[in-house]
Amino acid sequence: MQAETIAKIDIIKTAIDLLCKHVSYDDAKAQLASLEIVISDGDFWNDQASAQETMREKNRLERQLAVIDALQLEMGDAIELLELGTAEGDDEIIDDAEASLTKLVAIAEKRQLESLLSGEADANDCFIEVHAGAGGTEAQDWALMLMRMYSRWSEARGFKLQIIEESAGEEAGIKSVTMRIEGENAYGWMKTESGVHRLVRISPFDSSARRHTSFASVWVYPVVDDNIEIEIEDKDLRIDTYRASGAGGQHVNKTDSAIRITHLPTNIVVQCQNDRSQHRNRATAFNMLKARLYELELQRREDAANDAASSKTDIGWGNQIRSYVLHPYQMVKDLRTNVEKGNAQGVLDGDLDDFIEASLAARVGNQR
Repeated sequence: MQAETIAKIDIIKTAIDLLCKHVSYDDAKAQLASLEIVISDGDFWNDQASAQETMREKNRLERQLAVIDALQLEMGDAIELLELGTAEGDDEIIDDAEASLTKLVAIAEKRQLESLLSGEADANDCFIEVHAGAGGTEAQDWALMLMRMYSRWSEARGFKLQIIEESAGEEAGIKSVTMRIEGENAYGWMKTESGVHRLVRISPFDSSARRHTSFASVWVYPVVDDNIEIEIEDKDLRIDTYRASGAGGQHVNKTDSAIRITHLPTNIVVQCQNDRSQHRNRATAFNMLKARLYELELQRREDAANDAASSKTDIGWGNQIRSYVLHPYQMVKDLRTNVEKGNAQGVLDGDLDDFIEASLAARVGNQR
């Protein structure tokens, strides 16, 4: 075999080994077998909540093991094909085998990156807040574009997205929005999107067609469940009710059912208006507050673990992380990793994976 071919096989084997260690392959197979026995019990569905949790765990294990098994099988097939082509002196078969190995290298590297999503809350669902910066309609339209970008990204991954709170702009766009994204490793994938996003374009709202620069802030934090205890004292909270705003018609409440909770020690503010029930909005807002406080604690731990170069430069509330230029040329550049893409519209349509993967790899590398 040529050195280049051997290098490809080594990359794939290394990725498979890391994935096996990450999921504890043998233990995962044994756990899956145990769960299948539990699920086959006739009384399994008597406790719906417990059954659904068990099924989620089963599906998670099956997905993890399937990735490893598929890589091993396809690598074995490619090597066998390569050996066959070499033995018969058939260049066409050899080329097909090489092409398969090249494709597998890309897949293996991506799966290996996914294995880095092993942080304490990486597997959780997440909340994403987008806030328009100063600049009125321009910035509010930019915030709406970012909301759409994350919606498209979630849709492409098969994730579920729910609008928790949305504040419309005066003329166009939005002042702010809070979304919940549900999917495997949602927080792990999204956490490096926190920061300031900058847009440069010819303004559609400027009759003189001048170039404008707009800013919007994005904040990502994990959804927390009841297993994570966050202590919140009533004296530290200010709870306000207000009338929800929306697009009009039946979506606008006629009562003060929307909830805003301010955590006084940290000045964290969360709000929810997606339900007509004030009680349910309060419960959702309280869970969001728990999530924000939990994310704050995770960040404190990360900062303490890092060297002098704090990761706040990656995810700080006031730090610009990415620039989107639509005029005089088209380019999106991540200022942390220097990853660039010329297809700015594709990025705004949700093609974020190159940026996310690079920033995630850089962040994990900084923590080693």
